[in-house]
Amino acid sequence: MIVAGFGCRAGATPVALAAALTATGHDHPDAVAGPADRAGLLAPLAARLGVPLIPIDDDALRGVVTPTRSAASLLARGTGSVAEACALVAAGPEARLIVTRRIDPHRLATCAIARSPCPRSSCESPA
Repeated sequence: MIVAGFGCRAGATPVALAAALTATGHDHPDAVAGPADRAGLLAPLAARLGVPLIPIDDDALRGVVTPTRSAASLLARGTGSVAEACALVAAGPEARLIVTRRIDPHRLATCAIARSPCPRSSCESPA
């Protein structure tokens, strides 16, 4: 299972989200994940891709260790990269990042890609 995890500002646009995904080189994930309070922003992208949206609670993000260490992400969500943490949490306990955080050109959205060894139908996410 390939999960595209997103972090984004409240004013992120569908174009910014799509640009962040495109920057990862993985335009066809099996699922889209992001913070639960940003689900409304991510739902149109998930629908356009025809994949499920996995909302991730802030409690599940806190303390997730990521390669990227953004001071803003640490302060806001308790993890170094919201996109990386969302991808990892949604893909499950054995997931690995295959693309670290990528940022859209307008700096409104970030996207990271995680791969899980389990098939989509059997993955259990702790979110």
